[in-house]
Amino acid sequence: MGGILLLAGYLGCGVCLMDGLLPKKQRLVRLWLGLCAGLVMMMWLPTLFAFALGFTLAASLLGLGAAAAASGAFAFFSRGAARERRFTDMPAWLPLALIVPMTVLSGYLQYTHVLRDVNGALHVGQSTYGDLCLHLGIATSLRNAAYPPHYSLMPEALLGYPFLGDSMVTSMLLAGSGLGFSFVLTGTLMMALVYTGFVLFCWELTHSRAATVVAFALMFLNGGLGFFYALDGVGRDASAFREIFTGFYKTPTNQPALNLRWVNVICDMMVPQRTLLTGWMALLGALWLLATATRDRDARSFAILGVWAGALPMIHTHSFLALGLISAGMMAGCVLRAPAADRRGVLTRFALYGAIAMVLALPQLLTWAVPQTVKGGSLRLRFNWVNNQGGRLIDGYCWFWIKNMGPVWLLMVPAALSGRRSVNARDRELSGFALFRLLGIGALCVYLAAELIQFQPNEYDNNKLFYVAYMVMLPAVGAYLVRLWDRLRGLPGRALLAAVFMAVSTLSGVLTIGREVVSDYRLFAPEEAEAAAWIETNTPQHAVFLTGQQHNNAVAALAGRDIVCGTGSYLYFHGIDYSAQQIAEQRMLEQPGDSAELFQRYGVDYVYLSSYELGDFDVDAAWFDDNCALVFQKGSVRVYALDGQALGA
Repeated sequence: MGGILLLAGYLGCGVCLMDGLLPKKQRLVRLWLGLCAGLVMMMWLPTLFAFALGFTLAASLLGLGAAAAASGAFAFFSRGAARERRFTDMPAWLPLALIVPMTVLSGYLQYTHVLRDVNGALHVGQSTYGDLCLHLGIATSLRNAAYPPHYSLMPEALLGYPFLGDSMVTSMLLAGSGLGFSFVLTGTLMMALVYTGFVLFCWELTHSRAATVVAFALMFLNGGLGFFYALDGVGRDASAFREIFTGFYKTPTNQPALNLRWVNVICDMMVPQRTLLTGWMALLGALWLLATATRDRDARSFAILGVWAGALPMIHTHSFLALGLISAGMMAGCVLRAPAADRRGVLTRFALYGAIAMVLALPQLLTWAVPQTVKGGSLRLRFNWVNNQGGRLIDGYCWFWIKNMGPVWLLMVPAALSGRRSVNARDRELSGFALFRLLGIGALCVYLAAELIQFQPNEYDNNKLFYVAYMVMLPAVGAYLVRLWDRLRGLPGRALLAAVFMAVSTLSGVLTIGREVVSDYRLFAPEEAEAAAWIETNTPQHAVFLTGQQHNNAVAALAGRDIVCGTGSYLYFHGIDYSAQQIAEQRMLEQPGDSAELFQRYGVDYVYLSSYELGDFDVDAAWFDDNCALVFQKGSVRVYALDGQALGA
């Protein structure tokens, strides 16, 4: 209950803050931006106090106090301002029809995909089986941690991965909420805010019900032409269709062997990749502020945007980079098309935004993001994303994007270039240059960067940039399709043509979502969950454990304890060299009698043995039985204390 109250407090402060800062915006916009701001404050304000206090409950409560003071101050100074009384100018059915069912679906996926208890075992879905343990481990290990924090998977390494999306769960844990519940609640809330933000972004740009619905479907039911491959041969073998819903990654949006990599954003991005979800929640608020501030020439909104953008790097670095590229593209477009007398004003407003953002962002980038990226040596030139293997394109350039993104890819440029005005007549304030085109220039900057530069060891991660470019272009695509529909009035088969386009564009995504709904995998056995609970209760919070390298490591993920070396599935793709720890871990497990110096060097307090350790290593279990205290045993899981004083340490 304490975690819920803490979350509600931050959300309330965020709503009050936006109500004071943006009184002339409609109430739905203020509510949405306020809830997003509340979560951003819940991530950032405890962190500021944690540098002095550690990430403790006191830091989270002081953060809440700071949020209350800020929101109260803005509410006080804006108390006389005229406020927009309309809730929204869009039809009431539109947000209800789009946001509510998708939020219900998302809540169900969060529930089934995050530590669902099944007779003592902890189950997840297909998409969270791989990624969830990283986020669990960050959230649990941040409790009472010193700052800046380190990886629990390798204590010698600074935690350079954007961790603030998990830190809000840490605050809830410190206030008494459960681990799974905290992830599910905040995950569902953020997914609802992403849906709401996208609807408001589309509506602000188009003021078209049809364009908003089409863009929403193309965004969240996305998928390319993979269903042709998935359904091929179904007539000869019915099991091919069943395998879509029962096989491990047999869906039509994620088949690397077939070069199908444009995954569905709900199933493979928002649900499992919590950092991306947190980033998109904040990014959509930034994009809305950027679009409206540019259109209205509003310096106040640019200043708010600067603070908002400055908080992004350690929420989601890819979103920060994408926002910067979009902003640069839009600024260039505004300067080129504005009359000479207006260019100074354009540059001044964007400079204000950029200066505030960089003052806040640079300490984060220099402390965390840049050292990890440079040390990992991941920056390199690479043309055409995952379609480039060893300098050779697997598929033809255009065919790769068409089969992955679907026919939407063919509409991006025409949608951005069509007409001098967008659906929203207010874009005429941009001296005849449609806001769609400005956003198109920004999206092109993101697209080119992702097509030409590999930013992380895993080239696949560039999709986190491509999806932002896709997101930004969809309102224009929706408006373009609506104009095509109007121009084809009277043409026989117009409705059939539209239905075929939408079916081809969304069928792969719908099949993928269906697969995710029914997916069910055991992540932790009952004895592993019980061992983690025992460890959390009976061992010092900063004790170090010797374990195996399985990604579903109960000690690191559930108990939040440091381990000598975690899985390379996480560490390698974060650019961390773990080779020495990996060798030391193997030697300590297999030759413990000759490894006293290693046990001392890595500060090992406990040894955790389960079926994973015994299966992956030639463990000298007899040595541990003879020389260590067996402090926990359940099924295949055993926990040893290295000496009799460890429990009282």
